[in-house]
Amino acid sequence: MIWLWIGFLVFVGVMLALDLGVFHKKASVVSTKEALVWTFFCVVLALLFNAAIYPMYEYHWLGVGLAEGAEPNGREAALKFFTGYIVEQSLSLDNVFIIAVIFNYFCVPAIYQHRALFWGILGAIVMRGAMILAGSALIHRFEWMIYVFGVLLILTAVKMLVVQTENLEPEKNPLVRLARKLFRVTPCFVEDHFFVRLDGKWAVTPLLIVVLVIESTDVLFAVDSIPAIFAVTRDPFIVFTSNIFAILSLRSLYFAVAGMMTKFRYLKSSLVFVLAFVGVKMLLSHYYPIPTIVSLSVIIGTLLVGVLASMYAAGKKSVPPTE
Repeated sequence: MIWLWIGFLVFVGVMLALDLGVFHKKASVVSTKEALVWTFFCVVLALLFNAAIYPMYEYHWLGVGLAEGAEPNGREAALKFFTGYIVEQSLSLDNVFIIAVIFNYFCVPAIYQHRALFWGILGAIVMRGAMILAGSALIHRFEWMIYVFGVLLILTAVKMLVVQTENLEPEKNPLVRLARKLFRVTPCFVEDHFFVRLDGKWAVTPLLIVVLVIESTDVLFAVDSIPAIFAVTRDPFIVFTSNIFAILSLRSLYFAVAGMMTKFRYLKSSLVFVLAFVGVKMLLSHYYPIPTIVSLSVIIGTLLVGVLASMYAAGKKSVPPTE
């Protein structure tokens, strides 16, 4: 099993190396077409991996599925990976809103946004891995933690209803305050650099501040998304891989849909319902386990309703009134 973990981490490393070291070696503005192609590529890879999950667990490749807490067979494992991936991918759409607010707040030039997102996502992968391991250990040792996670998701859903992302104030972020106390910060961006020499002394640029904000906000989102995936499965490998595949496409997803997010006015309401549903699922897990296929149908159906309602509202608004 350890070799499968190592192999997956190598795959992630190759993907990140291709992204920054090959396709975006020089700073450039990411076009919508390029972002859509990369997003499609990441989704296809996730689906191919999903297909490979079945024989991995069905025939126990490299000892997969034999550990305590692992899914019992290939069908359940593949279905739960897909459900978890859909949950994580849908919740990552809210990250897109926040990232857009952060970039607008700091007036990050489009040509430097890819670099900031890349390093933000790299840090997110490390932190998600640590949080997943901690969450898995907590649930394994303290069974009642599943109820804590369920309540947390429901409270998060309520918070999403009442908190406006437009009112986000990155300057009040503790990491930003700490960075400004410890380092000199240049008054403006210096190309795509994080550190520069200013008057003979090292200083950080606003681009590093932006990365710190992205990193810290992802921790807050992980507090929502990781309990959500534990409601689907407690298998650490499926939890981690579904999370990482969603994160890998987050950068391209931002450039593909950031400009269109305001058109999907009811999508956030759908995400609120998904979080609340998953929270309830966790609370009922020991008394009335909701089948995975039912959960998947509810999640996809809810997101579809939000998208269709948004498209209908946008179309109705664009039609000029008749006299």
